[in-house]
This record gives sequence, C-alpha cells and structure tokens, in this order.
Amino acid sequence: MPSDPKIRLEFRPSGQVVTVPAGTTIFNAASWAGLTIDAACGGQGTCGKCKVRILDGIQAATPDDLDHLTAEELAAGWRLSCRAVVRSDTVVEIPRLLTKPKAAIVGTGRHVALAPNVHKIHLKLPPPTLQDQRADLTRMADALKEAGYGMTADLDVIRYLPATLRSNNWDVTAVLVGSDLIAVEAGDTSDRCYGLACDIGTTTVVVNLMDLNSGTVAGVEATLNGQAVYGADVIARIGYAMTAPSGLADLQSKIIQTLNSLIDTILARTGVARENIYEVAIAGNTTMQHLFLGVSPAAIAATPFIPAFEDSGRAVAGELGLHIHQRGRVYTFPVIGAYVGGDIVAGILATGLDRERRTRLLIDVGTNGEIVLGSKRRVVACSTAAGPAFEGAQMACGMRAAPGAIEGVTITRSEVRYQVIGGERPVGICGSGLIDVVAQLYLAGLLDENGRLLDREEALEFVEPSVADRLMQNGSQKAFVLATAEETGGSPVIITQRDIRELQYAKGAMASGIKILQRALDIADDEIEQVMLAGSFGSYINPASARAIGLVPPVPQERIIAVGNTAGEGAKMAMLSLREREAARVIPSQVEYMELSAMSTFTDDFVDALPFPPKEPLLQPIDFG
Repeated sequence: MPSDPKIRLEFRPSGQVVTVPAGTTIFNAASWAGLTIDAACGGQGTCGKCKVRILDGIQAATPDDLDHLTAEELAAGWRLSCRAVVRSDTVVEIPRLLTKPKAAIVGTGRHVALAPNVHKIHLKLPPPTLQDQRADLTRMADALKEAGYGMTADLDVIRYLPATLRSNNWDVTAVLVGSDLIAVEAGDTSDRCYGLACDIGTTTVVVNLMDLNSGTVAGVEATLNGQAVYGADVIARIGYAMTAPSGLADLQSKIIQTLNSLIDTILARTGVARENIYEVAIAGNTTMQHLFLGVSPAAIAATPFIPAFEDSGRAVAGELGLHIHQRGRVYTFPVIGAYVGGDIVAGILATGLDRERRTRLLIDVGTNGEIVLGSKRRVVACSTAAGPAFEGAQMACGMRAAPGAIEGVTITRSEVRYQVIGGERPVGICGSGLIDVVAQLYLAGLLDENGRLLDREEALEFVEPSVADRLMQNGSQKAFVLATAEETGGSPVIITQRDIRELQYAKGAMASGIKILQRALDIADDEIEQVMLAGSFGSYINPASARAIGLVPPVPQERIIAVGNTAGEGAKMAMLSLREREAARVIPSQVEYMELSAMSTFTDDFVDALPFPPKEPLLQPIDFG
C-alpha cells in the first residue's frame, strides 16, 4: 500500500517546521517537534485548553471545537490542537501560555557537610617492571586502597584501562561513584566533578547542576514535564501506560527527553562537559519515578495500591539515555507508598520535619496533594486526590503559571486589582490566582460561606456598583469578571460558579486529609507550630488566602510559610552528602502512611471541609498586597 502523504507543518512564533503523515493531529505533531501544548486532559478533547490558531491552511471545526470555542474564536481560526487533523501544508500559531512555567527552584535546605558519593582521585602510578608485574587493574586498586578507597570496576573501564594508563605515562584520575570505578581520565581532572539534582514533578521538571567540589549550584533550568501530552495527572498517565501499545515506553521517553533538554541547556550555558557529570539524584512521586525507570506503575492505580519498588537501587545513565557520563550512576529516592513518593521523602529531608521537636505540617499542594504532619516523636502522612483546580486546569479561563496568567487578586469595595505574570495583558488565571480571587470574593462578601456567588443586587450591600457590575450570568451559571475584554485585548477573564466549586472540592480534600492526620496524632490546630507550603505551586500561594478559604488550619498567619521546592532541595542534599542520603533511606520506615480511602471518617470530614471557615476567627488583618 502507498504510504500516507507527508504534510509540512510550521509552528509560529518558534519557526519550527516538521513533516508529518497526513491525518496527524497538530497536538501530536507539536509533541514530536518538542513543543509541549498545555492540555490537562492529555489530548482527549475534554478540557478545551489546547487552543491553537490556524494561520494558513484549511481546518474545519469539529464538534469538540464547537463545544469549547466561541463563535468569535472559531471565526479567527482557533481550533483544539488535539482534534485538528492536518491534510495539507499548514501554519499554526501556538499561544504564549505555552512558554516555560514559573517554577520554585530555591528551597529551604539546611546546611550539609560536603561528602558526595562521587570522588575523583589523581594518581601517579609506578609503571610495571619485571620485578612488579601486577595487573593494571590491581595496580589501580592498590593505589586507591592506599588513598583510602575500595574499588570495583565496570567491564568497559577494564577494556580501555591498559591503553589509557600507558598513553598518559601512568598519570591519571580515577572516578569513583561509591566504590564503582566508572572512568579513568588522562592527567589531573579532579577539579571537574559534577552531579545533577532533579525534581521530576507531574507538571514541572527542575534540574540543578551541582559542583561536587564546592557544593554550589553551577546551573539550574526548569520546564514543563513533556509527559503532559499523555495526561495532566498520574492517574491519566498510568492509564496511558496500561492501555496504549507503547504507552510505558512513550512516557519514559518523554521524561528522558525533558531531562536531556534541560541538561543540554545548562551545559551550553555553563560550558561543563557531559562527561564530567557522574551521578544523578532523582526525586519524584512514586508514579514519576516508576515511569522514569521504565517500570510499570499499573498496580499503583488499583486496590490495594502497591508500587513495584520502594528503593530502586542504582541505575546506569547510559541505559536510560541520559546526557551525562554514560557510566554515571542514577540514584532515586525511596518512596513511602503508592501516593507518597520520593519527592515527599526529599521534602522531609530538606525541612528536617522528622528531626525537630516542633510539630510541623508540610503540604505539597497540587493535583495529587501530599500532606505530612509530625515531629521527631512521630510522623504521619497521606495523599489526597485534590483534582486539577490547583493547577488551573478545567477552569473556564484556567492556565498554567506562565506569562499572561493572573496570579494575585485584590478586591475592595470600589475596585478589582490583579497581578499578571510577566506584566503582560491577562490571558487567563492560574491556581494561585484562583485561590486569591476566591478568598477575596469571600472576604468582600460577594461569596457566601457555602461558596455561592451573590447576585448583583445582593452584592450592592457590600461593594459599589463598579464591582457589583462584574457579577454576570455566563450561560447557565453565575460568573465574576476579573479582567474585562478591554483589559485583555480579547475575551474577558472570568471565574465561574463551577470554578469555585472545583476549588472547594480540592481544598476540601486537602483540609480533610489534614484533619485526619491531626486526629491520628491528637493535635489541635493551635498545637501546629508551623505550616509549610511546598512545591512549585505551593510556593506562590498567598498564605493569607490559603488560610481564609480553609485550605490550611486556622493558625496565626506568621506560622504559614512557603518553603519552595523541597523535593529539589532534598535532591541537592542527597547529591552532596552521603550522610543525608542515608537519612533519606530510613525516612520511609519512620513515617506512618494513612490510606484515606480506608478511613471511615473521610467522607464526613470531606463534607465538613467544603464550606469556607467563619471570618471572625481570623486573628489579624490580612494584607493581600
């Protein structure tokens, strides 16, 4: 049979051009070109977020286009990329909301003693003689033993060892990862020794290049996880891994590609050679670590929720295709359970939650919200399916935290003010902006404690007409206009009654999980001495807003702090210190994992957590900036 004709597809503004078979969706073509199009549903046509504009080429509207796009958008050439199939040469504009996400790349790590797992030892070996006929490998091992190091060698190293020693007059540098001799380099290269500390989040991936001689960060990059094309959350990705013929391989390939893209960018910027990176530390949730290693996560999604491994041991970089030294080693954090993974172990390590006398609460807010409560006496943890509201997905005007996203809101009696990432015209609203606007609507009296938006006439009791006029009817549901069409230069940015309900469900899931952990430790709200909001998203939540809507317990506001990317910070600590890596190894055995689906009180706790807390107990005025 003749092969499908090839179609030329050009993406603007990047200018990238790909050639694809006729019948390929623009969504998939962009993925092949390395352009991640934001789609919470993984390209299933249900979220309506993957909008692109056809600049040149014919593209008939599909039923899903008609469901998700306005008549004005359709007329202007906008289509859902996951439903737009190319049949002829096409030019497509991908909007700016697909640029790099804002990521928390500075965490709250403690000072650690520099004692990495990688060692470079400069050796000047005595050449063999008739009186000293030791084998080359034995000569190397004896010299390292004299320097205080044990050694085992990879076969590849043994193969090139004789030539390397003789061509360099026995003046070489041995590279040890643990006791594994992974390389023998010409001359003295001990000043060039690096590792990578990586946080592979469901949404965002962060890579830190660590100088293992100084303990400093030599470079850092962050981007969206390329796996997003297969689904926004771990359940969607597990489903893809289980049902698609090459699903697991596709997902592993995407995360390796994402990491390699970041590594290549860092190396180009710093001038560091990939051959001088000898180890990688990976912190991710349990599913992400399975997918990274190419291990099926199928059993994680079904009762009784069992991961394939808790401690995966070490892998070799070349086997995974990572752009570092091909015999470099890969360390992944141990996991606590199916839904409390290596990223949380890294977070506990970074914050020292299990080492202090204070009772502290660590919350990683996101689609899969993880919660840890405790002190050196006892630590409990759980995971909640908060849903996509915190990530901005499924909202009427939701988007990732990228330029053009409203990230902060203030509502007074007479005006609405907002802050936009990048200082640009508003395009949509991200998760932190959603929390802010709901808190502000509630505190301004425009939203009752059950989450109901008031009518305009009711609102006039609390605000002036200029603000009340923003309450509108959007189809069958109420909505509030955050940014008018004049302010956006296009469609208005609104928050709907449904958006508010989705946030209530998400915060209800988180709050009920916290309450169950408190009950397990018999800890009252006022006994929680610190609330730590972690992760790329948690770092940008306004603590006052989180407290106002009941996402966190009603502790004094000064006890609520953003602690940054604790997963990435824990990965740095594990890369820099074997002592910290050993501390991470024992954390899972010290943490009690509580499966919320098995808790008889969970449903009641969830329902009780849906309303917003009374305004009166807020102990001090809230400054939203």
